[in-house]
Amino acid sequence: MGEVGEDPRWDAFIPFAGYLFKTFPLSHTKAQLQHVNKHGLLYTWQGSDPTLKPTLLMAHQDVVPVPGSTVPQWTHPPFSGFYDGTFVWGRGSSDCKNQLIAIMEAVELLLEAGFKPKRTIILSFGFDEEISGVRGAQQLSKHLTEQYGQNSMAVIIDEGAPITKAWGSVFATPGVAEKGYVDVDIVVRMPGGHSSIPPAHNGIGVAAELITLIEANAYEPYLANENPYLGLLQCGAEHAPSFPRKLKHLLHKRRPSCKKHDALALEASKESLTIKYLMTTSVAVDLISGGVKTNALPERTSFTVNHRINVGSNIASILSHITDLASQIATKYNLTLHAFNGTETPSSITLSHRKTALEPAPVTPTVIDPKAPSAYSVLAGTTRALYGEDVLVAPGIMTGNTDTRYYWDLSENIFRFAPGWDKEQEGLGSIHTVDERISVQAHMDATRWFVKFLRNLDEVDL
Repeated sequence: MGEVGEDPRWDAFIPFAGYLFKTFPLSHTKAQLQHVNKHGLLYTWQGSDPTLKPTLLMAHQDVVPVPGSTVPQWTHPPFSGFYDGTFVWGRGSSDCKNQLIAIMEAVELLLEAGFKPKRTIILSFGFDEEISGVRGAQQLSKHLTEQYGQNSMAVIIDEGAPITKAWGSVFATPGVAEKGYVDVDIVVRMPGGHSSIPPAHNGIGVAAELITLIEANAYEPYLANENPYLGLLQCGAEHAPSFPRKLKHLLHKRRPSCKKHDALALEASKESLTIKYLMTTSVAVDLISGGVKTNALPERTSFTVNHRINVGSNIASILSHITDLASQIATKYNLTLHAFNGTETPSSITLSHRKTALEPAPVTPTVIDPKAPSAYSVLAGTTRALYGEDVLVAPGIMTGNTDTRYYWDLSENIFRFAPGWDKEQEGLGSIHTVDERISVQAHMDATRWFVKFLRNLDEVDL
């Protein structure tokens, strides 16, 4: 995508902003709307008490594309918004137009009811979350920081973890942490020549050997003390009727200082890949390119390795690990290794990382003290008030990254949470794939949740 104002594809958001204006008239009358970088939408509903920190609710306007080849596989056209009486079908229905519309509906309903907040309510809607949020959320965050200052928000809610079933119980697991992120680009440069006289190993072969070595040296599961999934396990061990005995045993005998062969993490990760990567740095080779003709040996082969960094680890350790592996291949084939120094020469392996590198997020506090209400206790209480006391609320962790990556300095209380319980489909449903949909019941419950949360938070001094 080109820059906003230059690339006409960004103009797709203009009619959506118009739709919001038409659909939520009170919100556009009573709240101030600012356009940040043209398409970022920032609504401010001013509260009566300026000493109270504002509440910040987030969502993103953009959606991932639908490849043309998959359109025939959809039950209903992917941009039709078809409603069959149970589900709304279409791209963005659960990621995350549902959250954006639920927030707008909640504000509109509160305005209709004559609610007058003491605490200022801010809505921040980016428009490029699916491509890292540089033009949307990053600019919105800068604007908010300039206007209000650091640590100026009482709480931030963004898209995130759903309500799901586990171990015979129902868990709401708001994401209070996110894994880090780093893309490492690797270039193998080797002499070219005619493919009828090939050497024993050319650039593609050497790149393939390095890829194989990287995959063979994947990271083991490790559950750091600060990883919220540890809190979820502790909650499950105490309250869930079907919590595995072996996990409970390992939880009780766990030694926090042990970083190698974490028995608890290894056992917990057996449940599924999704669970495994809540406590494991992931490594995935996602892009590869090399060669230009079938009769010419490749002189430059490149590939990209995506990492989602485990809580308790950091970017530096990831770069050190992959450098060690590349060094083995460089030595074997007498190639020069350029590790993150901005150099690329013939007969070499070059490592670099992209500007999108991100350390694991700060962990939101989740301690509940009856004498001192916290943002987490308000979120938990709101959730159980809506769905019943059988729902357990425990800290969760995100394997991906949301737009909150740019909002860390605005509040210590950041929650990535999808409050609409979709009982018609488990987990994240069909986000980013064919037949994305959300039940209308889940959407209405999300709207109810935001109404209750805003009212409850208005009664607490944070």
